[in-house]
Amino acid sequence: MVNFLLQRTAPLPIDEAWRRLTRWSRHADVVPLTRVTVLTDPPTRAGTVFVARSGFGRLAFDDPMEVTVWEPPQDGGSGRCRLVKHGRVVLGWAELEVHPGPGGRTRVVWHEELRIRGLPSVFDPLVRRTSRAVFGRAVNSLLRRP
Repeated sequence: MVNFLLQRTAPLPIDEAWRRLTRWSRHADVVPLTRVTVLTDPPTRAGTVFVARSGFGRLAFDDPMEVTVWEPPQDGGSGRCRLVKHGRVVLGWAELEVHPGPGGRTRVVWHEELRIRGLPSVFDPLVRRTSRAVFGRAVNSLLRRP
């Protein structure tokens, strides 16, 4: 099992940072070889389900996720979202938090725990480095794009 933490400070109001990070279909624009399909009607809430399909051809797999906590920021306060991964390949959870930062900026915390079914733990360091790199770039890109 791999656990990693990403932290960023964005020059955005907290509501805008939240919006950019939680529009699930946008993740397909920044994660290579991935499509995202939201299976429940908007708006996002606890119970929203979406699937990220990653890879190509026979090497593709589905990563179904469910929003189990949905606490958008209100009145400039913090917000939190928790996703649980229910896939046959990728299991675990991810938590996204946004917090007020100095000068109207937003502090973003992305904490994830994942396990790839059938992959021995000897590969955990590689999975951790790769995941941090991929998700780090994705978070950076999502925060930069309106």
